Amino acid sequence: MSGEVWVYSESEQVSGEVATAAQEVAKGASAEVRIVDIGSVRQGIRGPGGRLLLKGPVGPDVTPAVAAEALARAAKDSHPIAVLLGATRSGREAASRLAAKLGVGCMAEVARLASDGRGMTGERNVFAGKVVAKTRCEFPAVATVKTGAYPRAEAQPGETQEKDVGPVSDQSKVVGREKKAADAVDLRSAKVIVSAGRGVKKKEDLSMLEDLAATMHGALGCSRPLSADLGWLPEEHHIGLTGVTVKPDLYLAVGISGQLQHVAGIKDSKIVASINTDKEAPIFQASDYGIVGDLYQVVPALRRALSARR
Repeated sequence: MSGEVWVYSESEQVSGEVATAAQEVAKGASAEVRIVDIGSVRQGIRGPGGRLLLKGPVGPDVTPAVAAEALARAAKDSHPIAVLLGATRSGREAASRLAAKLGVGCMAEVARLASDGRGMTGERNVFAGKVVAKTRCEFPAVATVKTGAYPRAEAQPGETQEKDVGPVSDQSKVVGREKKAADAVDLRSAKVIVSAGRGVKKKEDLSMLEDLAATMHGALGCSRPLSADLGWLPEEHHIGLTGVTVKPDLYLAVGISGQLQHVAGIKDSKIVASINTDKEAPIFQASDYGIVGDLYQVVPALRRALSARR
């Protein structure tokens, strides 16, 4: 089967990752990969080939609803065999809307994508990462690609085609906007992560772990309770099945019990080390190295030892 595999994400980083996944699908289907922009061309987005610009008075904000409608209109005319989106918060919503509009199947948060020419397959974690499920959709199809599962595709020259999809608007209304801090952490690209759990007694004590992360030239992460329940850290620091999936060279879990949803987000790390007072804590089952001890004693001692070696 020949045709095109479309790639779309509102994120430059994720778009490059999805483009790599799209190449795997295109290879088995003798298809071409095309990066899709909506409203304006984003020169920074990487991709393996040509670009499709969907033009129309979409306004300054390309919401998931607007993206889904614009992609659906273009797809009904151009008939791509697959549309791949990044499994971001916006991408997941846009993909489900798009699949419904086109009346096709949608695979959610998949990796290891492949095609046999008639459809595509992908793998996704289920049951908190304890099981890997293999899913399949016949072409045409929509899928969201798990973030961090693929490296970014290298930029290659390619022509840009334009397509006017007509007026596209969202029925919802933006009533406010709050900008994230400029130094927001990107845990997916961190080589070393020091992650805080419920064993940290109070918010002020996070500075101790921040210092350790800085000493190791790493980033600070956390388990779900610290971000979602206590609000001690922004949501982009939350690591786990419902947060960010990471694969650093070293992941140091400090005061984290190690529930399944958290372990699912760190299982691709090269080395996992843990500090916990409970020798029966589940996190030790997922660790390469473990220290049974009080983090308030171990962390300062570890930082002193690392500083002495510098």
